[in-house]
Amino acid sequence: MKKENYVPLFETKAAKGRLAYQVYAASVIIGLCSIFSYRFIHLPLQGGLETWTWIGITLAELWFALYWLITQFVRWNPIYRYTFKDRLSQRYEKVLPKVDLFVCTADHTVEPPLMVVNTVLSVMAYDYPTEKLSVYLSDDGGSELMLYALLEASRFSKYWLPFCKKFKVEPRSPGAYFSTDFKPFNIDPIMAEESLTIKELYEDMKKWIDNATKLGQVPEEARKEHKVFQEWDLVSSRHDHPTILHIITDGRDPRAVDIEGQTLPTLVYLAREKRPQYHHNFKAGALNALLRVSSRISNGQVVLTVDCDMYSNNSGSLRDALCFLMDEEKSQRIAFVQFPQGFDNITKNDVYSGSLRVIMEVELPGTDANGGPLYIGTGSFHRRDILCGKKYKKDYQNDWWTENDKRVKESAKVLVENCRTLASCSYEENTEWGKEVSSPWVLPFLYVIAAKYAYSLGELLWIGGTFQEWWNDQRMWLYKRTTSHLFGFTENILKLLGFAKSGFIVTSKVADEDVSLRYEKEVMEFGAPSPMFDILATLSMVNLFSFFGALKRVFMDSQHGVLDQLALQMLLCGLVVVINLPVYGGLFFRKDNGRMPSAITYQAVIIAILAHTGAFLY
Repeated sequence: MKKENYVPLFETKAAKGRLAYQVYAASVIIGLCSIFSYRFIHLPLQGGLETWTWIGITLAELWFALYWLITQFVRWNPIYRYTFKDRLSQRYEKVLPKVDLFVCTADHTVEPPLMVVNTVLSVMAYDYPTEKLSVYLSDDGGSELMLYALLEASRFSKYWLPFCKKFKVEPRSPGAYFSTDFKPFNIDPIMAEESLTIKELYEDMKKWIDNATKLGQVPEEARKEHKVFQEWDLVSSRHDHPTILHIITDGRDPRAVDIEGQTLPTLVYLAREKRPQYHHNFKAGALNALLRVSSRISNGQVVLTVDCDMYSNNSGSLRDALCFLMDEEKSQRIAFVQFPQGFDNITKNDVYSGSLRVIMEVELPGTDANGGPLYIGTGSFHRRDILCGKKYKKDYQNDWWTENDKRVKESAKVLVENCRTLASCSYEENTEWGKEVSSPWVLPFLYVIAAKYAYSLGELLWIGGTFQEWWNDQRMWLYKRTTSHLFGFTENILKLLGFAKSGFIVTSKVADEDVSLRYEKEVMEFGAPSPMFDILATLSMVNLFSFFGALKRVFMDSQHGVLDQLALQMLLCGLVVVINLPVYGGLFFRKDNGRMPSAITYQAVIIAILAHTGAFLY
C-alpha cells in the first residue's frame, strides 16, 4: 500500500489525567528535597551514637527516594493502544498469515489434563480462518494421559468450534463457559438447546479424562485405537524418554473437518526427548523445540506462546495482535505483542493480592511508553522471523502473499519422522544456545568476587594475621550464618510476635584437659550437644554427595558438554566441601571425645541420601 494512502491499523493514546499525576509527582519531589535539606542542615555535629543514627536514617530515606524515583519511569506517561480490526479485514482477509499456537505444560499431576485441553480448545476456537491455525501442545512431563486428553479434545472440537462461531460464544474455553453461572434458559431458545447438547458432550469428555487421570492410565480401547501409545513402552521416566510426536489433526487432510464441514485447525502433540545427561533448559528449551518442529509442519509466520492454565478469554485477540504486526508503517518496530493476564476467582478486595492488577494495567503500559515491556512468558504473539534472529530495516515491507504460498508437501507420517530429530535433546549440542553462564561479561563479576576476597586476605595479613586465620574466618562466616545467626533471627522474630522470651545462657567456662589439648592443636570441638551441629552435619553431607554426583557425571557419562554445564556448580560445591573438612573428620575419622555424636552422623547421612535420591528421581 502506498504511503500517501496509509491508514493505520492501530492508534496509541496517552493515559488521561497525566497532568494531575505529574503535579502530584512534582510535589513529592519537592517534599523529598525538603526532607534531605532538613537532614543536612540539622545534622548533629557532636558525634557519637546520635550522629550515626541520624546518618543511618538519612540513608534509609535516600534509598526510599531512589526507589520511588525509579518507579516513576513506569508511571510518568503510560500509553494504551487501540486496534482497528475492521481495517485489517478489509485489507488482508485473503492473505492473513498462518499462526502457530504453542501451549506448554510440564507435569500432569499439578497441571490437570482437563485444564490443559480447555486452554487448547480456547485457542483452537479463535475468530480466524481455521485452515491457517496450528495448535501445538508441548508436554514436558511426557505423560500419555496428556495425549489421551488431547485426543478426546480433538473429538469434542468438531462440535465446540462451530458452536462458538455460530453463536459468537465468549469465552471459548468450555470449562469457563459451562461454569456454575451458566444459565442456558436466559438466552436465545435455539442457542439454549444447542448449549445443552454441547454441555452434555463436554461432560462426557470431562468424565473420560477425569477417570483416566484418577486411574493413572489410558483406557484400553484408546490404546488399541491409537498405536502412538506404544511409544510409552520406551519411556523410562519423565526425564528419560525419546521424542514422542503425534499429529492428531492434520488441517491439510480433507477428512479433518467439523460437523459443519469446515476445516479443523492442525493439532500436534510433542514430548521432546529427555535424557538425564542433557540439560533441558526448562520452558525455554521446550519453546525452542516447538519452534523447530513447527517450522517443518506448518511454519506459521506468527507464533503465540501461552501457559496451559491461561485460556484465551477473547477470540478476537489474534486479530488484535495482527493489527500491530501487519501495520504498513509501524510494524517493523514491533517484535511481539502481549496481552495482560486476567485471573478467575479473585475476591472483591483481592485478599491474597494475586490479580497483578497494578502491574498489568499501570506498569506494563508505563514500560510500553519507554521502549516496550518485558516478555511476561504467556499470552504473547511473536514474529517467527524475530525469534530466529531476523532484523527488519525501516522501509521493509513483508510480502504476506508469498509467505502464505509456501506449503508443506510431505505427508503427516513423513513429517513426524523428519521432525523427531528437531526435538532431540542433542540437537542444540555445539551451538551457542546456553553458552552466555562464557560471555565476556562474566569478567566484572569474577573481578569483584576475586577483589573482595583478595582484599580481605591482604587486610588480615597487614594487621599481623595468617592465611590459615583468614581461611578459618571464611569457614566461621559460613557456619555462623547457617546456624547461630539463623537461630538468633528466628528467636528474635518469635519474641517480637510474643511467642518466646529473651534468654541468655551462660556458656561453660570449665574445660577438661582433653578439650584444652585439642584447642591448642586447633582441632574443632563437636562433642558438646548443640542443634548447630545437626545443621552443619546435614549441609556438609548434602554438599559432599552433590559434589561426587557431579564428578560421576563428568567422568563416567560419555556426553559432551556436561563439564560446561556443571563447572561453576562444581566449583562452588567443591569449595563448600573443602571448608567442611573439619566436619567430615568429626563425623567419620576422629575417635576422641570431640567427635560428632553418632546420632547426628546417622541423621546427616540418611537425610543426604534421601535428598540426593529425590533430586535424582526428579
